[in-house]
Amino acid sequence: MTQPFPLQRRHPDDLLVGLVSVSDRASSGVYADQGVPALADWLEKALIRPPQVVTRLIPDDRATVAAALRELVDEARCDLVLTTGGTGPARRDVTPEATLDVATRQMPGFGEQMRQVSLAFVPTAILSRQVAVIRELSDHAALIINLPGQPKAIAETLEGLRGDDGRVRVPGIFAAVPYCLDLIGGPYIETHDAVVQAFRPKSARRPAHSGAEAR
Repeated sequence: MTQPFPLQRRHPDDLLVGLVSVSDRASSGVYADQGVPALADWLEKALIRPPQVVTRLIPDDRATVAAALRELVDEARCDLVLTTGGTGPARRDVTPEATLDVATRQMPGFGEQMRQVSLAFVPTAILSRQVAVIRELSDHAALIINLPGQPKAIAETLEGLRGDDGRVRVPGIFAAVPYCLDLIGGPYIETHDAVVQAFRPKSARRPAHSGAEAR
């Protein structure tokens, strides 16, 4: 599951996304990876302008994970990199460490909120060690977020929790991603509110869906 790059940014608001699944068994063919397909499907559903995506399926090895993250940010020029897998307490779970290895800034609120959402479902959410960071180059920056390994948990942490009336009770982390990308010089992305409602201060908002029609 390796795709070539560079990706082609055809519009200033094209979002370039790297999706990384970290798993010894999936990368060796013991079973099919579910994390990257789940992430790709979710982004396609959530974003008004479809993203350009490059994927990686790699083993639980700290140096390998760090190298993939650097490649996706520095060479593929991804604006957003989402990882799945390798965030628990087992000895082979090294995704957070590898992510911190490539970071220039940490964004602890993302990990805190993911655990808050997951705790509504399972008490073992406190064992999850997901982190989020920014990697900055002289002319580019990207947000890197570790996500859970299971497709259902991925959607829950991205979207948040809704009550029976459909209103968001616990916000998911993706609500903050578009404005974070704005602040680090990334593309302006918009979401379908029915999936996740992006939050921006009024001063940072463009007219609804300006130039971001689905293609």
